[in-house]
Amino acid sequence: MSKVILVTGASYGFGQKIAAHLAARGHLVFGTSRRQLLDQDKVRMLQLDVTDDASVSNAVAQVINAAGRLDVLINNAGVGLCGAVEDTSLEEAQWQLNTNFFGPVRMIRAVLPQMRSQGSGRIITVSSLAGLAGMPFQPFYSASKYAIEGLNEALRLELSGSGIDATTINPGDFKTGFTDARVFARQARAGHNAHQLEKTLAIYVRDEQQGSGADQVAQLAVRLVEQAKLDVRYPVGAWGQRAGIFAKRLMPARLFERLMKSTYSLK
Repeated sequence: MSKVILVTGASYGFGQKIAAHLAARGHLVFGTSRRQLLDQDKVRMLQLDVTDDASVSNAVAQVINAAGRLDVLINNAGVGLCGAVEDTSLEEAQWQLNTNFFGPVRMIRAVLPQMRSQGSGRIITVSSLAGLAGMPFQPFYSASKYAIEGLNEALRLELSGSGIDATTINPGDFKTGFTDARVFARQARAGHNAHQLEKTLAIYVRDEQQGSGADQVAQLAVRLVEQAKLDVRYPVGAWGQRAGIFAKRLMPARLFERLMKSTYSLK
């Protein structure tokens, strides 16, 4: 059955592919971007800034006014901030969390009244494997995704029996626009950590450029929209990265830390 779906951050990357795949399946899809864009084929585009309360409320109201309901929210909008903890200002860290964590929080709070009134709904948030293992020189990106994981676990419990379900998608490295869109803290390449950052960043970029395309994540999102029940989270990506996350649950923390140091060329 066709569903009314809102996908944030649908101008490129995962969001664009997710919206397109869902629209091709016959769902009524509204995509969003910070700037107003023309509709993309069967995807209706809305202007939305997830860091702005009024913008969030307005976009959700537009969907409900146009379609009369809202069945699925896919939280995808996000940014990636690169820089060591000591080289990142509090203002920059807050910017990261405001987009990647409080952005989804705003969206969830905005759609829940409608979903409660319907007695049904689904909230799918694009997190990351970086929300399950801290990533060097992307500490606040990891922190934002760890926060999403805790939020989702609590939200699922709070929604028990409501007819509304929630989950996260946890991608590893994929070949998307994320590499080019990565933002660097102002002091990231000027401080004590600059040399090591560049060595580790080169590994990130290599893995991202060698990763699969965003269609794999989009196909997973379609499945999660259409299947009967949702699990807590869905890791997706290269086998080795997913296996590493599984291994983290089994091995001593110090041993996993040594594995991470080796993987990302850390002393």
